[in-house]
Amino acid sequence: MNILTKIAEENNLNLLESKPLSGGDINDVFLLKCDSKKLVVKTNIASKFPRMFEAEAKGLDFLRSSNSFKIPSVINYGVIENTSYLLLEYIPEGSISSSFWEQFSESLTTLHKTTQPTFGLDHSNYIGSLPQYNGSETSAADFYINQRLAPQFKMAKERGFNFSKLDVFYKNVSSEIPNEPPALIHGDLWGGNYMVSENGIPTLIDPAVSFAPREMDLAMMQLFGGFSEEIFSSYHSIFPLENNWKQRVSLWQLYYLLVHLNIFGAGYLSRVQHIVKKYQ
Repeated sequence: MNILTKIAEENNLNLLESKPLSGGDINDVFLLKCDSKKLVVKTNIASKFPRMFEAEAKGLDFLRSSNSFKIPSVINYGVIENTSYLLLEYIPEGSISSSFWEQFSESLTTLHKTTQPTFGLDHSNYIGSLPQYNGSETSAADFYINQRLAPQFKMAKERGFNFSKLDVFYKNVSSEIPNEPPALIHGDLWGGNYMVSENGIPTLIDPAVSFAPREMDLAMMQLFGGFSEEIFSSYHSIFPLENNWKQRVSLWQLYYLLVHLNIFGAGYLSRVQHIVKKYQ
């Protein structure tokens, strides 16, 4: 009996057919056709990424509670024979309408207006295949430096990439970051992590959520493209950003570039070095 059949049995589903889906860089993703419905399941080695899918399920629940984007419902998650799985609602894809990007920006502002007293989260999660720490911090600068940049620089050093004068860098960065309230962010908002539902509604998947500086999502959206420029002007008109936000885009992108450096290697080193030198 293969693992997909076992997952179906554990969830009282009669599996008729399964097929792999594209887009899973870290996990294997499958469409399950059952008696009365279709579902999506993500699988991975449980011992390699402990509690990854539990954290993702919690992240999806956080996003859903903001009443912003359409979010796939979590059916279940668990471990079978050292295979961890996350069972999700299947959302058929549609096409982008003329109002899609305006809806997207409105949903993003709603998401980012969801707040709490401190930065962080009640649990750690993952950014790609790397651990992401969400310890509680009272300022945006402390959160970004202590919970985002410092762990990635430490990891980079362990991989043989050395950066000097980080104390100067952190001091200068700290004075650049506006101390806005914590915002609920998707946390990994590149073009592969949004969908268009069959009725045209902006939909988010694969979160790395936290209560963090909201500019992080906007910066990630600009790192690899895939989003209309209309979003940023519309967002700013609804929920104005602090002065000089465009000048800070590369600073927020640094976290994501460090993540890519630590996962994929030296191809991202020059971009990381360029941003670090800018603030030294």
